[in-house]
Amino acid sequence: MWMIPGQNQSWVSEFILLGFSSHPTTNSILFTVFLLIYLSSVMGNGLIIMLICMDTQLHTPMYFFLCILAMLDLCYVTTTMPQMLVHLLAKFQTISFAGCWIQMYVFCSLGITECTFFVVMAYDRYVAICYPLRYTVILNWGLCGRLAAGSCVCGFLSALLHTFFTMSLPYCGPNKVNHYFCEGPSVRSLACMDTHLIEMIDLVLSVFLIVFPISLIVASYIYIAMAILMIKSTQGRCKAFSTCASHLTVVTFFYVPASYIYMKPKSSYSPERDKQITLFYNVFTALFNPVVYSLRNKDIKRAFLKVMGHGRID
Repeated sequence: MWMIPGQNQSWVSEFILLGFSSHPTTNSILFTVFLLIYLSSVMGNGLIIMLICMDTQLHTPMYFFLCILAMLDLCYVTTTMPQMLVHLLAKFQTISFAGCWIQMYVFCSLGITECTFFVVMAYDRYVAICYPLRYTVILNWGLCGRLAAGSCVCGFLSALLHTFFTMSLPYCGPNKVNHYFCEGPSVRSLACMDTHLIEMIDLVLSVFLIVFPISLIVASYIYIAMAILMIKSTQGRCKAFSTCASHLTVVTFFYVPASYIYMKPKSSYSPERDKQITLFYNVFTALFNPVVYSLRNKDIKRAFLKVMGHGRID
């Protein structure tokens, strides 16, 4: 049974995640594709974490932040992908109410943490390019730790608000979520009451947690661009632009689809399109981040080749 009786009405005790398709053949193909994507994401981010931990030459603020980003991506994609893979082959695609609560909270926590952490990484590039001689003095290990911890606290506390408001709504039927995981707006659309006030609160949170970080990142890169243009050497300018290009690519790939999902009006809600767009900032970002950073980063490539050649890094 998917409902438990209350005093006057029934309440949903589990949800059914509809996923991408109900056709067995299509699901088998999707399982293979998403399994390869998930394994590649785990291996890519795991490799970056391993290289940064092993190579003492990568023990700098920039690589410390990159290591944390890889950890966030690894956890972020693991929050949704394993369950989706199971549901692609399983006969029943159900998740308990408590399981949905937990998945939504962890997913939002990691997503918001990553949003704020991109600001930290932009600040790192700002200090490195605008104040290169004072880089390690300004971004000492104490400050790095506080910035990383602050991002996590912001993410996990903000997600608590979003999840509490969404999951405290009455769900008395139906219980079919048109998504591949318990995503806030998709679950909230099943509530058996007017959710206008909750949506307004969610929009305010989204503006603060998406628009505000984007504004800080843009401001950082305006100062960075001004500093780069003052560099006389063409080679120096190219090197400075290269160190920022990876971060800007990743930020764009994450923020654009996330902004669309959480800041669009309810009238433009389209379940099938939203599922596909969510894949970009949930699944494909975790897949592409290691590729973007490793292909444009000589230090990461050097560390990898050293491991492959010698088996260890001193």
